[in-house]
Amino acid sequence: MLLAIRSVALGAMVLAMGPATTRGQEPVPATIETTMATHGDEIRQLAYDGRMATFFAAEKPATADDHFTIVFEKPVIVKSVVATTGRPDGSGKIDGGMLEASADGKSFHKLSGFTDGITRGEAQKEPVRAIRIRPGTTTAPIAIREVALVTDRPVPVFRYPVEFIVDTTDAPELKEWTQDVARTCERAYPMINDELASDGFQPPRVIRLTISKAYRGVAATASDRIIGSVDYFTNHRKDIGAMVHETVHVVQSYRRGKRPGWLVEGVSDYIRFFRYEPGKLGRINPRTAHHDGGYRVSAAFLAYLTAKYDPEIVRKLNAAMRDARYEDSLFEKLTGKDLKELDAEWRASLQP
Repeated sequence: MLLAIRSVALGAMVLAMGPATTRGQEPVPATIETTMATHGDEIRQLAYDGRMATFFAAEKPATADDHFTIVFEKPVIVKSVVATTGRPDGSGKIDGGMLEASADGKSFHKLSGFTDGITRGEAQKEPVRAIRIRPGTTTAPIAIREVALVTDRPVPVFRYPVEFIVDTTDAPELKEWTQDVARTCERAYPMINDELASDGFQPPRVIRLTISKAYRGVAATASDRIIGSVDYFTNHRKDIGAMVHETVHVVQSYRRGKRPGWLVEGVSDYIRFFRYEPGKLGRINPRTAHHDGGYRVSAAFLAYLTAKYDPEIVRKLNAAMRDARYEDSLFEKLTGKDLKELDAEWRASLQP
């Protein structure tokens, strides 16, 4: 079956509304949960991205049981909340629904109603775990343009909105696992995009993750689609990093030009093993390793260059491949040494 899962915000410490919070406070990530399916690429995270030009659009009219809920990882005091609904053309507004709050994320109480598609909730004296919009029964699909919060601790907006759509038709027993994996990849999405940022690039908003019995490898990516092996992940459920690796491939978005396979996989494993799960790379054998070994080996090579020559070398190499201007000579431009020299130097550094 196809399932649109929850979205997790781990972006920069920017509030959708209001003054900056106290320095040094740890951000509180937020999760969006909703019973309403997404229409096209107007995904749920767009309702909390700090921009009024974007919005979440539901696929079907709402029912009395539907909701759109922002759940905070830890309790926060909400000083003010404004929810604006409706598309820019005025359609899809909520009238007759309500805004609610919950101290425990389970029991909710009403804060305010909607007038002409907008509601303003009163300040909460006690910490809350969730803010919920109940649209009520509607005759047309709704749109939620922005939920603006002012809180005592920073609740980051979604700087790189994304929604994973998972298909576990081939393995319903992996449904919960796949949903958890997709949430993990959503959490990692801001970090991946920060590491691989380049001018003018906008990452995909929707990524489709399918678990397939027919696929015989571990996992693979084509454009914005990821496929994973039922057989492999049934027996290796802890290898979530493999799916983070594939999510990196989605963000790489190489379409044309020269892109050596060893470097493509090396960049992806660099993000995985040196940013997502550092310390899990394992030992690299200096007798057999070379920079173009791919995957973990090439990731270790890139980490060496990052530490010694340029902390942004991975981002620069990725941008060159993304823009179809990569050549091996780029390494010499960035480090002053060609690949042969760098390879020998790195291998020497691996010696005990």
